[in-house]
Amino acid sequence: MATTPGTPRLLRAMNDRAALDLLLSQGPLSRTTLGNLTGLSKPTASQLLARLEAAGLVRPSGTTAGRPGPNAQLYEINGEIAYVAGLDVTPTRIRAAVADLTGNVVGRYELATPGRSAKGTVDRVVKAIEGAAGEAGLSRERLRRVSIGTPGGFDPTTGRLRYATHLPGWHAPHLLEELAAAIAVPLQVENDVNLAAVAEQRVGHAQNHENFVLLWGEEGIGAAIVINGRLHRGATGGAGEVAFLPLPGTPLVRDVGRNNAGGFQELAGGEPVLELAREHGLKARTAEAAIAVALQTEGAGDAVLNEFAHRLAVGLAAIVAVVDPELIVLAGGVITAGGERLRGLVQDELAELAVPRPQLLMTAISTDPVLSGALQSALSTTRDEVFDTAGPPIM
Repeated sequence: MATTPGTPRLLRAMNDRAALDLLLSQGPLSRTTLGNLTGLSKPTASQLLARLEAAGLVRPSGTTAGRPGPNAQLYEINGEIAYVAGLDVTPTRIRAAVADLTGNVVGRYELATPGRSAKGTVDRVVKAIEGAAGEAGLSRERLRRVSIGTPGGFDPTTGRLRYATHLPGWHAPHLLEELAAAIAVPLQVENDVNLAAVAEQRVGHAQNHENFVLLWGEEGIGAAIVINGRLHRGATGGAGEVAFLPLPGTPLVRDVGRNNAGGFQELAGGEPVLELAREHGLKARTAEAAIAVALQTEGAGDAVLNEFAHRLAVGLAAIVAVVDPELIVLAGGVITAGGERLRGLVQDELAELAVPRPQLLMTAISTDPVLSGALQSALSTTRDEVFDTAGPPIM
């Protein structure tokens, strides 16, 4: 049988990528350990590391110690070969971070934007990016990619933001083009809850799940839907905008786009949860604080938690009936304030309301889940681009 031309190069590229992925997930590693993990001989592993070091993709990182025999040279991914930025945008602030290729966060910046006008959106985004890059000692030009998370979703047919009327300055018809031109590096913009799901998928509870839903509960209710390992965004970017879902237990909301509310939002959004707590005599300034107080209050607190769990389960039952996920991740400050106790109550209630019985878990990403997802999204694409420079594309 004739061999396919270029096969040795293709095998080298496949071995290089396998080694890079191992160094990324388990490094630093020695030549021997890397050879054992990849199944390569010592000479081949040595050639591979030399090739990757010459390309600037890996670098020496100390030696093994405390073992019999001579110390072995360790190698790690050269994180400084590429940097990415992630942004989490809300109506009151823009939070930005810069990470190197390994995912190590090297710079952060937060820009408060209370009461902002619809003007100056591009300038604010650039300021946040440059602030995070500056803290890392980098210029904006060193970034390989920027990923931005916002409420709502950008309609792929029009390029305009939908489902987020509360975010001033983000609805201009050519905003994405203006942002891309001003930032001058590859840009991706994604729904914030979708990015929280990306973080969960890459470094959280959903790493081994192809089909899952992330339910987000803060001032607003939202969801991200992952099917066969891929985010499902819908025809207009509105998949997961479950705040507009009509549900029993609340009056039917009409003209939901203009009102920016719907049945699930009126049932389990931040303001209804705060009202629920006050009806039971619990005092708090925010819904998140109200749930925290409920956990510490016997009687009235129990009633609040039970009712909140019921409301969440009602919405989840509708989602489960359509999507049938294997896992539901509960996220967002108001929901996570209830901890494992609330999770258990929701799980029990959902079992009574839905035929499928997905596993429910509280998010594993406790800090900045949207920002973490933005960085993970940017890193995934950038790693593919950078790592593929070690050899021809794998077809």
